[in-house]
Amino acid sequence: MSHADSQVDQNVEIWKMRKLIKGLEAARGNGTSMISLIIPPRSQISQVSGMLVGEQGTASNIKSRVNRLSVLSAITSTLQRLKLYTRVPPNGLVVYCGTIVTDEGKEKKVNIDFEPHKPINTSLYLCDNKFHTEALSELLESDTKFGFIIMDGNGTLFGTLAGNTRDVVHKFQVDLPKKHGRGGQSAVRFSRLREEARRNYLRKVAELAVTHFITNDKVNVAGLILAGSADLKTELSLSELFDQRLQAKVIKIVDVSYGGENGFNQAIDLSAESLSNLKFVQEKKLIGSYFDEISQDTGKYCFGIDDTLKALEMGAVQNLIVWENLETQRYVLRDASGAEHIVYPNAEEEKTKSFLVDNSDAATANSEMEVIEVKPLLEWFAEKYQEFGATLEFITNKSQEGAQFCKGFGGIGGLLRYRVNFEQLNYDSDEFYSDEDY
Repeated sequence: MSHADSQVDQNVEIWKMRKLIKGLEAARGNGTSMISLIIPPRSQISQVSGMLVGEQGTASNIKSRVNRLSVLSAITSTLQRLKLYTRVPPNGLVVYCGTIVTDEGKEKKVNIDFEPHKPINTSLYLCDNKFHTEALSELLESDTKFGFIIMDGNGTLFGTLAGNTRDVVHKFQVDLPKKHGRGGQSAVRFSRLREEARRNYLRKVAELAVTHFITNDKVNVAGLILAGSADLKTELSLSELFDQRLQAKVIKIVDVSYGGENGFNQAIDLSAESLSNLKFVQEKKLIGSYFDEISQDTGKYCFGIDDTLKALEMGAVQNLIVWENLETQRYVLRDASGAEHIVYPNAEEEKTKSFLVDNSDAATANSEMEVIEVKPLLEWFAEKYQEFGATLEFITNKSQEGAQFCKGFGGIGGLLRYRVNFEQLNYDSDEFYSDEDY
């Protein structure tokens, strides 16, 4: 799988987790019958099971009968879930168990267990009247990894930053000749030796940067920050020795007072704003290219649910762009004659349920079609986008371009591989139906 594909899959996983967190945060229960359990990687399932059995003993002393029974039931369900695993998955294990109260006031049992999309280094066990999702939210925030190169005349440090976790990947010392030598040497010769030493140092840094920040011919970080106290970092960024793929990923060049780990910490502080804006920059770039296609009227774009789905079925969509909070539902309905219909009602139609009216010849007056399946359109896209050969891009409405896309284009559209004439397509389908009627 290529780096781009894994990045798209990662984005879909993140969207699914964001949706799950939203649902869990809204859930409320009676008493303290909602269990949140997070097991970090390399933990023992048997150890956690032993702890839960101990908790069962403690819970049997709860005075309130209703609360006692619901807590014991939740602990038993959690233990049953853990029996499905022989060991903790590589990224850890998250379990949510308990009885929640629905909007109608009814009680409903919830059992969720999954492996997060990246390692979770938090250990948590809590019984409360709500599910605790703070650790999962932190995992989402700290998703993007950035590379740092801190270089000065004494040495270079290569590091990475993902959320609040920073790692020193490699560091080495160097002894560059100073500008002034001892007597007896020719100034020109000494200057040449010094330039040669600097060039060799730059070559070594450039080679190590490729080793640490490029895997399988793809850059493995979202962006690069070059930092240092002298002019060496600027020389590196402009040098032909520095790999072009890495040059394209340089977000910022910052001046720091120190080298080494102190310089690393200072570089993180100074570049914080640029790092937080990266998602917005990528989003702006994507929607900018979409608007460019529209302004140049290339025909290699689509918007609206109907046109986008037609283009998907043709295999024409390269980038499927959807707003991450799109609320449209996908209904699969069956009419009285047994024919199936797929409908995407808007908010008004959802309220009035007018789309359910059965207009088939076999239907009786005022009858409604049978609902076979209801699923959020976003969820359907997340499951099916690979079948259409498209890449799925989620966008927010927080950037100016994102808000314009959500408001003006309904939050759904796509960049196409080739030109598609939707007017002709619609005309042909109308013509087909009219022939059939005739």
